[in-house]
Amino acid sequence: MTRLMIYPAIDLRSGKVVRLKQGDPAAQKIYSDDAVQIAETWINAGAEWLHIVNLDGALGSKTEANWNAINKVLKNFGNGVSVQLGGGLRDLAVIQKTLEAGVARVVLGTAAIERKEFAAQALDKFGPDKIAFGLDAKNGELMTRGWKISSGQTTIEFANDLADMGAKTIIYTNIATDGMGTGNDFETASQIAQTTRLEVIASGGVASIEDVKNVKAAGLRGLIIGRALYENQITLQEALAC
Repeated sequence: MTRLMIYPAIDLRSGKVVRLKQGDPAAQKIYSDDAVQIAETWINAGAEWLHIVNLDGALGSKTEANWNAINKVLKNFGNGVSVQLGGGLRDLAVIQKTLEAGVARVVLGTAAIERKEFAAQALDKFGPDKIAFGLDAKNGELMTRGWKISSGQTTIEFANDLADMGAKTIIYTNIATDGMGTGNDFETASQIAQTTRLEVIASGGVASIEDVKNVKAAGLRGLIIGRALYENQITLQEALAC
């Protein structure tokens, strides 16, 4: 059976570690003002990857505080853990700078969905191991600009386009479940994986160890866990043990 990689999430807004409900900036809960300490906690618990989101970048706001936090994490732990980073990465120069800073893989969303030629250029320049694509869906339709704007494309359509471009990894989030603790939409993630043959990382809605087991049984390659870890609904050790 395929090994499931667990990605503890560190979502940053104004330099603080937060979680949103269904991507709504007004529905924010702050868990820490020290991203380095949070990163250390997950690494000490056995994390091999961290999934960091620059929420301000995704929402089109100032990102200096978030980048200060990200750079501190990379400086302190860059040799011991791999960092996957998304949020506001919308041109090739920024991607290159981000990878050169020590990020192992970037996650492209809005820019890739709105400009497919940009997605193809990123894959060609940096390779599929360095580029993942965030597919965030509401009722099956891809959303952009911090989940505020409908793209007019379905998840499966765009995932197939990415597969044709030579992409390797996507991250699928059902916006309706994100931050809600109601269970992960592993069924749709599995459907995408089977249809496209892409490696799919599931995200959003994890509530218990059963979600981890379901994602693993579905043969998916990864699972991002946020609120469930921060609110002790599940421990990282339990998830890794699966």
